[in-house]
Amino acid sequence: MNGDFILGGVILIITFFVSLFLTKLWIKVAKKAGLVGKDMNKFDKPEVPESGGIAVIFSFTLGILLLVFTKTFYLKTATHFLDLMVILVSILLAGFLGFIDDVLGWKIGLKQWQKPLLTIPAAIPLMVVNAGCSTMTIPLIGAVDLGILYPLLIIPIGVVGASNGFNMLAGFNGLEAGMGSIILGTLGIVSFFSGSYWISFICFLAVVALIGFVIFNKYPSKVFPGDSLTYTIGALIAIVAILGNMERIAVLLFIPYFVELVFKIKTGFKSECFGVPKKDGTLEPPERIGSLTHVVLKFAKKEKYVVCTILLIEILISLVVLWVTFL
Repeated sequence: MNGDFILGGVILIITFFVSLFLTKLWIKVAKKAGLVGKDMNKFDKPEVPESGGIAVIFSFTLGILLLVFTKTFYLKTATHFLDLMVILVSILLAGFLGFIDDVLGWKIGLKQWQKPLLTIPAAIPLMVVNAGCSTMTIPLIGAVDLGILYPLLIIPIGVVGASNGFNMLAGFNGLEAGMGSIILGTLGIVSFFSGSYWISFICFLAVVALIGFVIFNKYPSKVFPGDSLTYTIGALIAIVAILGNMERIAVLLFIPYFVELVFKIKTGFKSECFGVPKKDGTLEPPERIGSLTHVVLKFAKKEKYVVCTILLIEILISLVVLWVTFL
């Protein structure tokens, strides 16, 4: 068992450094290719390389392949191979679709209703293998076996909802990667102490890949994550929740995104998370409050303080979830 943990630690370290290297490389490649976007929370609107999520996807994929290699040639076991391949295919699909959105979205102007449709293919691998447990506990009703409705309805709703929901609360340096790290880290802790060590490892694999990326994405950002990251991490959160029977926990961890959804519905999905930048480096909320970030901007006037506040809220939610889960 100690040997397994050592091997797992080595894979996590390799994944972290690969994420660092690929993110730095992607910054140069994206600049050269003209794949840049304006930082709307800065007064002078500097251009920053986009779609940095590609580096996270590739480093995470390498980590998965290293895990498969280790299980095949060292541990001599084929446990969870199908699940690992399902995760890999779903994540690559989500990342590819997110990259398409990054490249084409601003050119052809994808409508809001089109984006959920774009992420449906990421749910298909889980649907075809009937992933997860179809028996769910519904408040006031109890345990209900949803049968075929679970793979055909609940899984696509979960993956599409998480992918697009995670994409709503974005646009601030380090916010998306930071939130993803906290949520996946919490799911990793829950699955570890529940005995689902392989799911826990998948979560921590994504966390180290995100940490390698956020070093360049934190304020002031040298690279933006793009939809290639938000779709991927949102989908991964749904995937590990489904495979680890942690759907209720994932829903609780998504509370800030449900709050954001309320703001978006009130504004007809026309509001952006950005603030109004000033010459002195501060941000003001727009006249019409249309995001959780705008509420935080009322007392946290700088971008990094807004990000820290929202991350702190998510950490507090995570601690409550852990306390309730293991109480």
